[in-house]
Amino acid sequence: MIVIVAPGQGSQTPGFLEPWLTEPRFRDQLGAISDSVGIDLVAHGTTSDADTIRDTAVAQPLIVAAGLLTLSALFADGRREKVGGVAGHSVGELTAAAAAGILSDTDAVALVRERGRAMADAAALEPTGMSAVIGGDEAALLERLTELGLFPANFNGGGQIVVAGALDALAQLAESPLAGTRVIPLQVAGAFHTHYMEPAVAHLEYFAAGLEKHDPTLPIWTNRDGSRVESGSHYVDLLVGQVSSPVRWDKTMDALAAAGVTGIIELAPAGALVGLAKRGLKGVPAVAVKTPDDLPAAFDLIDGTTTA
Repeated sequence: MIVIVAPGQGSQTPGFLEPWLTEPRFRDQLGAISDSVGIDLVAHGTTSDADTIRDTAVAQPLIVAAGLLTLSALFADGRREKVGGVAGHSVGELTAAAAAGILSDTDAVALVRERGRAMADAAALEPTGMSAVIGGDEAALLERLTELGLFPANFNGGGQIVVAGALDALAQLAESPLAGTRVIPLQVAGAFHTHYMEPAVAHLEYFAAGLEKHDPTLPIWTNRDGSRVESGSHYVDLLVGQVSSPVRWDKTMDALAAAGVTGIIELAPAGALVGLAKRGLKGVPAVAVKTPDDLPAAFDLIDGTTTA
């Protein structure tokens, strides 16, 4: 069973879409998405600097658009029927919703535009951020977070937890890390998946209520608790609520393992989830589709002509 996974915010890097946009079909597709959201994603994917694409209102549509470009290539020539399911990490859940047929591509990018703006507005209320903590004892880390007034935002599995909260508290954690841990500041603009994002939820609930939802035509798993979701409306409700609650990617990977996953393909901007899979789904072949040059390896995995 091949599962396609969609990355979340922080996976973008300056110029990462340049190799894609040398092909007219991808440039035209991204141009159409740009027009629909009113954001120049062609420029942001090629020439914008790191600070510009760190802006939540830019980063989230850019990441989902990149995923949609990758999906259009992967699902060509009937390969969609060979895929065993999809899952997304954080904003990648919107990409997954489009892949599974829950939302149209148009509605997925409209929702991510609203999500990015609403979360950027919420992030602007207080100076907050996120850091990845790798290694160490989870219980001890959670106790330390409570002491500092920080919150676990992403349980990523493989010994990685992303924590969020006030910048001064994150600095304290980095200056005095727990034994056996490494603290890495992330290129995001706020404390996502915590109570700091609650102001965004009401707006997204209102906006999402007006979208047409369909039950998934591919198996799809939620970040809420890793469970497989059969109702399109329920999935959208979960991804809206997820804005202010922790991402349980560890449980998503556990669910994929229990379902019998035999291969992982990560959509652009790829790399982070394949890295987590190497630790959380040891031995499962994985392909990170960073550029069109990576598509043949992904096709081979879907077609069953390779094991790596």
